[in-house]
Amino acid sequence: MTITVLQREPGEFWWGGVINEGHLMPFGDGPHSRDLRLTDDNQASPLLLSNMGRYIWCEEPFAFSFNEDTVTINHKEKIELEEGHVTLQGAYQHACMNHFPPSGDTPDKLAFLAPQYCTWVEMFYEPTQDKLLNYAKSIIEHGFPPGVLIIDDNWMQDYGTWDFEKHRFPDPAGMINSLHELGFKVMLWVCPYVSPDSITFRQLREKGLLMKHADGTPVLRRWWNGYSAVVDYTTTEGSAWFKRQLDRLVEDYGVDGFKLDAGEPVLPGLLDDVSQDVAWSRPILPMEDCECYARLGIGYALSELRMCWKLGGQALIQRQRDKTHTWDATGLGGLIPNAIAQGLMGYAYNCPDMIGGGMDGDINSPDFRFDSELFIRFVQCSALFPAMQFSMAPWRVLNGEELSWCMDAVQIRTKVGPHLFELASLAAEDGLPIMRSLEFVFPQQGYHTIQDQFMVGDSILVAPVLIKGQRTRVIQFPEGRWLGDDESIVEGPIQIEVNAPLSRLPWYRKI
Repeated sequence: MTITVLQREPGEFWWGGVINEGHLMPFGDGPHSRDLRLTDDNQASPLLLSNMGRYIWCEEPFAFSFNEDTVTINHKEKIELEEGHVTLQGAYQHACMNHFPPSGDTPDKLAFLAPQYCTWVEMFYEPTQDKLLNYAKSIIEHGFPPGVLIIDDNWMQDYGTWDFEKHRFPDPAGMINSLHELGFKVMLWVCPYVSPDSITFRQLREKGLLMKHADGTPVLRRWWNGYSAVVDYTTTEGSAWFKRQLDRLVEDYGVDGFKLDAGEPVLPGLLDDVSQDVAWSRPILPMEDCECYARLGIGYALSELRMCWKLGGQALIQRQRDKTHTWDATGLGGLIPNAIAQGLMGYAYNCPDMIGGGMDGDINSPDFRFDSELFIRFVQCSALFPAMQFSMAPWRVLNGEELSWCMDAVQIRTKVGPHLFELASLAAEDGLPIMRSLEFVFPQQGYHTIQDQFMVGDSILVAPVLIKGQRTRVIQFPEGRWLGDDESIVEGPIQIEVNAPLSRLPWYRKI
């Protein structure tokens, strides 16, 4: 290993690493360390970006630590230190074009114009054809726009056997055709696992397409639904087998895309069902398996991931790690800083997890207590993200004025949706994130610490309320004239307190 030590310049701050640490960014004010070789923490990238126009890139994961005056990089492969790009945006643009250039493709336009609706909270492990059709009709009957409908876990015959279970879905092609006629696009949940007592397991074992221990026996990995074998998608043959299953679902049933769940990297010592001295059938580089799994989503009109390594610039929707039904950084408080971090790693098409939280064991716990105020603020905060996703049906958990306020936020998205898609199309060409920090757009003006408001492109300022009980909030307005959703005009730069009742998402267009 090689250790490289950089001097931190006065006023220099850094972003990067893993997106789930967005609420701790920028780094520089205090000590912080992270080893990217040993992380299974959502999307990650071997990139650090400075507001002084510097960046660090390495093709392989590295460890880094920040102290008061230094940045220390512990790396095996050669790192690239680029300097002279003046600002955070300048550093990002150079890193993007040299290391994760935009693909030229975007996810399906509907992802930006309307919400996603995931069946997870409403159906958990019991989706059926009748439930799906009734759910879709309820969305429209309650005044919500049709959007992307995600059929979550347990629609299939078994893990690894990717076909509809015929008793619960007697006519999947007809169902999907009906959903299309209602205006929806349809995604299916999939994972990389294979039930070890299935015919599929035996077939893949015979073909050598499962991850193996050093002695040649298939790995059984423990995950949240039990113990399963793993398709070896790090090989050409294993990846091709998985893609054939997805392609068949598109061709036979008209599926529009996939939610590729799981995909955590294999990390020594972090999986107690796999010994630390595991050797696969071929050497696997750190994080390589995570990257290979994420690549399976490339090429479909709609692909959503919760785990990724590198692959910035691709037309993949990157969903944040499952959020809790809380106000803190594990829930609502983490949405904006984590999304800003996603954008800075090249993940322009980002999604803030399910509105109100979707953490298994939290929202389906016997002790779960629903907070309608939190749910409404979750909707407002998510409304102008590149993608937004419902799972709890708003009309089930809200009523009266509260439901109308939720609808108001969705209507803001409907209004701004064409601009979101315009920015998405630009991101496919220039790589710039759709959702940006104030520091990214208005550099070196002291905005690097602002974590509770964001820019959509360069012209829309969004400042949702993120604190329980708060009915006003302080907003930092950069230079320029800003027209508010309440028709007020603000001359920046200025910091002012505005009214933000539970019915309001404060947002402003630059005039």
